[in-house]
Amino acid sequence: MFYGDRVRWSGQLIDAAEGESGQGALFEAEPVVRTFDTPGFRGATFYEVRAKSVLNRVPGDSPMFGWTVNPYRGCGHRCVYCFARRSHTYLDFDAGLDFDTQIVVKVNAPEVLRRELARRSWRREHVAMGTNVDCYQRAEGRYRLMPGIISALADSGTPFSILTKGTLMLRDLPLLQRATRDVDVALSMSIGFVDEAVWRTVEPGTPSPARRLDAVRALADAGLRCSVLMAPILPYLTDSPEQLRATVEAIVGAGAKSVTPLMLHLRPGAREWYAAWLKTNYPELVPRYRALYRRGSYLPAWYAERVTNSVHEYAEACGMARPKRGAARNLAQQEQDQGQDQHQESKVEPRDTQLSLWGEADG
Repeated sequence: MFYGDRVRWSGQLIDAAEGESGQGALFEAEPVVRTFDTPGFRGATFYEVRAKSVLNRVPGDSPMFGWTVNPYRGCGHRCVYCFARRSHTYLDFDAGLDFDTQIVVKVNAPEVLRRELARRSWRREHVAMGTNVDCYQRAEGRYRLMPGIISALADSGTPFSILTKGTLMLRDLPLLQRATRDVDVALSMSIGFVDEAVWRTVEPGTPSPARRLDAVRALADAGLRCSVLMAPILPYLTDSPEQLRATVEAIVGAGAKSVTPLMLHLRPGAREWYAAWLKTNYPELVPRYRALYRRGSYLPAWYAERVTNSVHEYAEACGMARPKRGAARNLAQQEQDQGQDQHQESKVEPRDTQLSLWGEADG
């Protein structure tokens, strides 16, 4: 059905009245709004839009990639720590429940991308996917945008990478195998821990860690080596020596190409939502987190270094080579770039989220 009233972010439509928004238009017309009465989508609303562009330039000089494609905004994986939450406020949604349930779908993403890649100015630079929200979230099972996107990239000779928590990537295994014949393809699965009790509350919309490990194994068996981003490692929840060792052993046992640990970082948007979750589920940890993150979004260097070294030691003990010097630093930069990615797409000033910072959320 067509949405009769103007959406909250209608100033970003191409047919918006002149002067309604000082920003460039992102979408061609009013979205089609749908809900699906199935268990996987219950409570979610999907805004089907026709995007003006889907190939996004990452600002600055990223050591990892310069371009991204994000067919979705908002994410049904509902990870409470997701750094991309604040990007939803650029569309005047909130960074909490709206991010989990109000999903924008760029239904014309494959054809727009194919058109953009055909330009004479395109230099076939690396394109990263899964850098803001997951391109293989549950909605992809219905909208099937990734097969067209992968084909457009491979046909144009453009190398690409995919980072996901979604086992749905296995659906496109034959397509990915064909793409590797023409371009460089890098695949990564995000598995921060194997503790299922933590997983059920902190990543409630994702496939279980066990299913993600099975996907890594299936990709390896098919000749597509998959790296694992061991992220995020949660302070006092998944960072004990026993938990780290168990996670690393499971990742190596699944045949991962490499494992790179990354500690939890909490930017505005994610910080408030995670603080509320922590207070509800682990209230005794709130003072510890307040102390750890008192200086900002990132953990103290000594803490991150201790955990990172432990992960590398466990991986080496399992027979996996230590990553090249600076790899973890580059991944930290990659996540910094990811947080800027959707902001480049839309520079509407975000409004405050509904939850306050640590001390206030505590009160």
